[in-house]
Amino acid sequence: MKTVLITGAGGGIGKQTALYFAKNNWTVIATLLHPSEGEDFKDISTIFCYEMDVTSTESIASATKIILDNHPKIDTIINNAGMGYRSFVELSEDAKIDTIVNVNWLGVVKVCRAFIPTFRQQKFGQFINITSVAGLVNLPLGNFYHSTKQAVESFSECMAYELVDFNISIATVQFGNAPTSFQKNVTKCAPTEIFSYNKLMDKISKLLLDKSGKNEDLPQQIVEKLFKIAEKPNKNFRRYTIGFDANIMRILRRVFGYKIFNYIIRKFTLNK
Repeated sequence: MKTVLITGAGGGIGKQTALYFAKNNWTVIATLLHPSEGEDFKDISTIFCYEMDVTSTESIASATKIILDNHPKIDTIINNAGMGYRSFVELSEDAKIDTIVNVNWLGVVKVCRAFIPTFRQQKFGQFINITSVAGLVNLPLGNFYHSTKQAVESFSECMAYELVDFNISIATVQFGNAPTSFQKNVTKCAPTEIFSYNKLMDKISKLLLDKSGKNEDLPQQIVEKLFKIAEKPNKNFRRYTIGFDANIMRILRRVFGYKIFNYIIRKFTLNK
């Protein structure tokens, strides 16, 4: 039986992925920020929950030791933990910038760093790093979220070159707005006296929330694709794009180039 470790498995795509892998005869190591998030896993014998804060080097080190003591062989690690922060640069707050960088980017870095020695010693392993369509394109108010996702894309490709001699597979997975609680839980900057800012925040928030509600089939597409990637790791670095929205964005950016794509985004989101 193969083993997968999933960070941020307490909700959303992480939770659905954990349940899907367990249903398909994988042992699942579900890492959670809070133990209470594992309530839905308690009656599933092949899901094992461990507390891990991906922003804390100490928490990762402690969890890694306990996990490896109980599960010496891990086949795949899915770096799924993530959060959103929607703010104008002018109104952004240091603490919130630090948090999203620590969760979305440095969390991936630190988890990979912790488990590379295990993969290297066992002479195989796979990291699947969840990014987003935000790793492909830039939208208004995505200053910090998009930056962290693009950082994971670059980090993953660079790391793949370093690990090519050790049979360690690296992949990134990009998708659009899924109908999970993510959009509802996005941290936003406070309303301001600047009318233009408030208007744009309302518009973008509504657009993304409405779009996520229409992608009803996307979560299932994502977990099924993650499973297929894990079942057959590719020795070369791969980027996988899932869902209609993400693939359209990818194709438009590639076919039309930056200038025309930028024009389309401005017309679609700003009417300018």
